[in-house]
Amino acid sequence: MPGSPAIMPPPSAKPVKRIAVSELLSGGREAVLLHGGDEYRLRLTSNGKLILTK
Repeated sequence: MPGSPAIMPPPSAKPVKRIAVSELLSGGREAVLLHGGDEYRLRLTSNGKLILTK
C-alpha cells in the first residue's frame, strides 16, 4: 500500500534461506522431501505450479 511503512524483521531474526526450485528438482519435475520421518513430494505441474503432497 503506498505510503505504508515497511515492516522490518527484528535485528536478531535469521535471514530466510532461499533455494531455487530448479535446484531441488535437479532438472526433473518431482523431488521427495524428508521431514520428521515422513516423505513429501514436491511436483511441478505442466502449468508451472508447485504441488506438495504427503
